[in-house]
Amino acid sequence: MTTSTSRPGEPQGVAEATTKSVGDESLAPQKTRIMGRTSYLLAWFGGCVSIGTFTMGSSVVGTLNLIQATVAIAIGCFVIGIALAINGAAGYKYGIPFMVQARSAFGFQGTRLPGLVRAVPAIVWYGFQSWIGAGALNLVSATLFGYDNLIVFFIGFQFLQIGLSVLGFQGIKWLENVGSAFILASLVYMFYSTVVRYGDALSANLLTMEGSWGLPFWGATMLFLGIYSTMMLNVSDYSREHVKGTGPGLLTTIYAMSILPCTLFMGLIGYMVSEATGVADPIKVFANAVDNTPLLMTTLLFIAFAQVTTNVLNNVVPPTYVLMDTFKMSFRKATVVVGLLAFATFPWELVKDESAAGLQVFVQTYSSFLGPIFAVLVVDYYLIRRRTLDLDKLYDENGPYRGVNLAAFIATAVGVVAAFSMPTVSWYASLIPAGLTYLLLMRYWKGCQRFTQ
Repeated sequence: MTTSTSRPGEPQGVAEATTKSVGDESLAPQKTRIMGRTSYLLAWFGGCVSIGTFTMGSSVVGTLNLIQATVAIAIGCFVIGIALAINGAAGYKYGIPFMVQARSAFGFQGTRLPGLVRAVPAIVWYGFQSWIGAGALNLVSATLFGYDNLIVFFIGFQFLQIGLSVLGFQGIKWLENVGSAFILASLVYMFYSTVVRYGDALSANLLTMEGSWGLPFWGATMLFLGIYSTMMLNVSDYSREHVKGTGPGLLTTIYAMSILPCTLFMGLIGYMVSEATGVADPIKVFANAVDNTPLLMTTLLFIAFAQVTTNVLNNVVPPTYVLMDTFKMSFRKATVVVGLLAFATFPWELVKDESAAGLQVFVQTYSSFLGPIFAVLVVDYYLIRRRTLDLDKLYDENGPYRGVNLAAFIATAVGVVAAFSMPTVSWYASLIPAGLTYLLLMRYWKGCQRFTQ
């Protein structure tokens, strides 16, 4: 239930939530926060078991040795932690989602650009991971009951996730928190079984290979970072749910340490298995790597469950809020639409062994757009607004943030050009050009002055 009260400095007419029921989500400033520190850490932990990380691990085989791959993953995760804490500060302080936060930089209509750039990768990963999860369930069914129909399981699995998604952050919180222990235990076992099965073949190649500490190494850090570069953009969607009182340093630690274990295990498993077998499909890998049927069933069920926890947190919420903002949909209707759109991503094409390189290009490409937008948001909040936002203006469609802020669009374009000039490290390469361009335009271009009021 909500009550429509208003306090000084808050947007008039915006409902203030005094309680938060299941599925009760809106773009209004968040008043009731449901995740403490432990709950917030476990939510990120459970939501970061991305099979895409497995594929990124496969894609650096032949470029890095095992030590270099491990260090690259660790660096990527700590950069992610810092970026999440920096860009999530506005949502954490004011309780606003990403689509509202972006209005001060891009304008009311202009936010459709960052919204679209964030939504498309989320929907693609949604379909990709749903197909992986359905494949795991199908193999369980085929092994135990002799029923083999991947299409049926994919459709059923997708509708299951749609049903869970409409529960909102209350459902996400409990799904992630309860599932974290199972996820951690399963990841440890999967890593152990990979080493036992392929250890001899791996030791001869992965440790003795020279590899590279140069551009390919930093490109690898960006690949593992790129999996989460989408979340760096809309982190305010999650930070607004975290109770107040956690400092920036501790928040950075929570983000980095929740993401590191899953990313490290999944990335190294994909790296080692692909080196030993040449196979990038995790379902095929573990069907061959695990000889014990009960353990294989447990592993496959973990893969399916991990796709649910990752999708509902990372791949449903962002495009849902975009639809809510752009088309004025309710949260529940928007989650259903997002779930249906995931069918149209043709995920069966993305899981092929030859698709690992294509997914690498996909991550590099969308990171070329996400990096500049991230830079614009950070410069806008810290250097232009000095960490002070006027909520009345952020919710006033006819106020100073109406329309489109061309400075943000030009800065984004400059960052994209810089990113495409260095595709291996596209996210890194885009930050300074985009951020500096935005800062200069906002300070010296008269056409943008109303956005600085």
